[in-house]
Amino acid sequence: MKISYKWLNSIVKSNYSSEQIATLLTSSGLEVEGVEQYETVKGGLKGLVIGQVLECTKHPDADKLKLTKVTIGNNQVLDIVCGAPNVEAGQKVVVATVGAKLFPNTGEPFEIKKSKIRGAVSEGMLCAEDEIGLGSSHAGIIVLPENVNVGESVSTFYQLDNDDVFEIGLTPNRSDAASHLGVARDLIAIHNSKNPGSPLTINLSHLQSLPEAGTVNNVSINVMNNLACPRYSGLIISGITVKDSPDWLKQALNAIGVKPINNIVDVTNYVLHHLGQPLHAFDLNAIEGKEVNVRFANDNERLITLDGIERELKKSDLVIADSKEVMCLAGVFGGKQSGVSSATTSIFLESAYFDAGVVRKTAKTHGLKTDSSFRFERGTDPEMTVTALTMAANLIFELAGGFLSMDIKDHYPEKLAPYKIAFSFTNCNALIGKAIDKGIIKSIITNLGIEIENEGNDALLLNVPRYKTDVTREADVIEEIMRIYGYNNVEVSKAISYTAFNESYNYAGSTEYELSNLLVGFGFNEMMNLSLISDKYFDQKEQLVYVVNPLSSDLNVMRSDLIHSGLDAISYNINRKSNDLKLFEFGRTYVKSGSADTPYTEQKQLSVFITGQFLAENTNGLALQSDIYHLKNIITQLLLKCGITEVKTELSNNPKFEYGIALMHNGSIIAEAGKLGKVLLNAHDIDQAVFCAILNVERLVKQKSKQKIVLEELSKFPSVRRDLALLIDKSVQYEHLREIAFTTEKKLLKDVNIFDIYEGEKLGGKKSYALSFTLENTEATLTEKQIDGVMEKLIKNYKEKVSAELR
Repeated sequence: MKISYKWLNSIVKSNYSSEQIATLLTSSGLEVEGVEQYETVKGGLKGLVIGQVLECTKHPDADKLKLTKVTIGNNQVLDIVCGAPNVEAGQKVVVATVGAKLFPNTGEPFEIKKSKIRGAVSEGMLCAEDEIGLGSSHAGIIVLPENVNVGESVSTFYQLDNDDVFEIGLTPNRSDAASHLGVARDLIAIHNSKNPGSPLTINLSHLQSLPEAGTVNNVSINVMNNLACPRYSGLIISGITVKDSPDWLKQALNAIGVKPINNIVDVTNYVLHHLGQPLHAFDLNAIEGKEVNVRFANDNERLITLDGIERELKKSDLVIADSKEVMCLAGVFGGKQSGVSSATTSIFLESAYFDAGVVRKTAKTHGLKTDSSFRFERGTDPEMTVTALTMAANLIFELAGGFLSMDIKDHYPEKLAPYKIAFSFTNCNALIGKAIDKGIIKSIITNLGIEIENEGNDALLLNVPRYKTDVTREADVIEEIMRIYGYNNVEVSKAISYTAFNESYNYAGSTEYELSNLLVGFGFNEMMNLSLISDKYFDQKEQLVYVVNPLSSDLNVMRSDLIHSGLDAISYNINRKSNDLKLFEFGRTYVKSGSADTPYTEQKQLSVFITGQFLAENTNGLALQSDIYHLKNIITQLLLKCGITEVKTELSNNPKFEYGIALMHNGSIIAEAGKLGKVLLNAHDIDQAVFCAILNVERLVKQKSKQKIVLEELSKFPSVRRDLALLIDKSVQYEHLREIAFTTEKKLLKDVNIFDIYEGEKLGGKKSYALSFTLENTEATLTEKQIDGVMEKLIKNYKEKVSAELR
């Protein structure tokens, strides 16, 4: 949000510089992210001085050029070649000296350099209006009055109204500060709390009583839903002339980045940014039946908005309509047909207080973000509607003429009372961590515009104005006191207190910590993604948990898995030339459960992603692409860390995988891993293979809590390896062969591994697996007889159970 320093000073006159105000506002919670200088004329006319033409002769080698000698004071005379038809000796002119940078109305900025034009030296430039941004004329150079001083800077002569503009990072809860008046209130509260002897006050102009209204025009105002529109005010001004705004108004709006349109629209924008109250002007002649109806849209109603787009309205859209059709989206955007044009002579001026949720839903539905909706969505001041109308009407009388042809009509059936809050000094000091003098606290409260209704020994009963939409509890009042008092004024405590806990009861935190460290040791980076995502990624939407009022269509559901948010992060990195990635995330997923008692289910999961080269570039020439075997090995290590040693591997039927495995523990899936499908990757604009694993964190934590570490002495006897090459049917899985092996020999067999797979046309419908078996006896050295006995049993069982053949 942009706030003008000069504009702010017109409301609260102070001796603070723009830098001091930036510091004060930032310390109070209105973070000033930057201060920019606004220049009425781009470039500020720097390097331009007033000169006088001493001589003017024709260029010997060019019919349209002239050679001039121009003095710019301090005994400096410049030779300048000029092509303007109106240049003459004796004229006072605008001179751009060497090094000056000009910003013309059209074309790119350029710097004045000493040069030769048709053989003649030119040490500057005599300027026309359009060449320096002062106007549109290019008929000739600017000729200044004779009484100007040679050598004076052109910026001084034109008295350019430059300004400092604050860029404030306004948080969503601070709707009360979404205007120059709101920022002025904070500045006054800060100053007056620290300087009670020299208080600052609010100064608002154009609030004089409106003239007596005529009876030329009238409209009826009908509010159909008082919850959606608790207050609606309006008046009519006739006999106006729509034209350009005066320079002061144009400059005020330009300074904060608002484009001037005409005097009527500019006044409504000025009042919005001045007071924080949005206004809308309707062309009175476009209001059919002279009715203004505030209602929800009907089925099949359409509206062409000011941007020329025809929009189909929803039943949830609050609209302003006449007796025939919709004129605008209430609090969001005006309609083209009822808007103010150069032919408008009478206007109906609207000032309302709309429900924040209703406006937010309409704005999000139609993808609109306007200055008006920005304020209504966060909450405006219901007591400001008539004040804003009065200011706007007086400004219109001043800038567009006209007369009041219908006095203010104010529909306000049930006055919204201030928030009543009980406040305790003891609670305040406890929450802040410092005992602050009661007088200082009361001073801050009153300077914030909060009324003290009653006072006790340790308590206050407060009336908080409605424009402070985020101050509804005692803790909110304490926060307000804290930010005005100053966070830096609360000393850091010399004592450190903490709550001790038994680590054995914090398995969730310790498990995540250990698993994170393990993954980081494997070269992974942790990511933290939003819990919100777009529903466009999901074909089956029945189980999705939708957000009632989403910030955007890209964040309209709670994520039902960690895969899509992880792929968003991968896509972001790949687009920035980071193709080799190892990422993981601990996060929650959200789905509808279908149960009446618990309609929603949350689950903590761990996602692990690998893509690109698994190993970094190295001098050994190792360049391994990431694959599912790398991922399975990582998962195995994670499970071992949680004390899970016995898992069964099955093929995964997860539709997001092109192929994958499911790791079973105690009869249910504890982890899944696989290569993500191309359709899924294409949705995220990823064109390289991505492997993903999803682990159930809650199951891991449960197993971790049962883990008991037992120390065993290392075996003194050597292990033995034997290999088998088996020809088996293609449908046989390695996990089944491993299971047969451990069922066959439970005592001596320590490990089974697959180290080669071969499939070829010569094998028909079969494949060859090369397996290694590690045997070890912890009590004695293995004999050949024992080894051969185990291998014979293995071969026999493989032949019987999977029809294996030895190769």
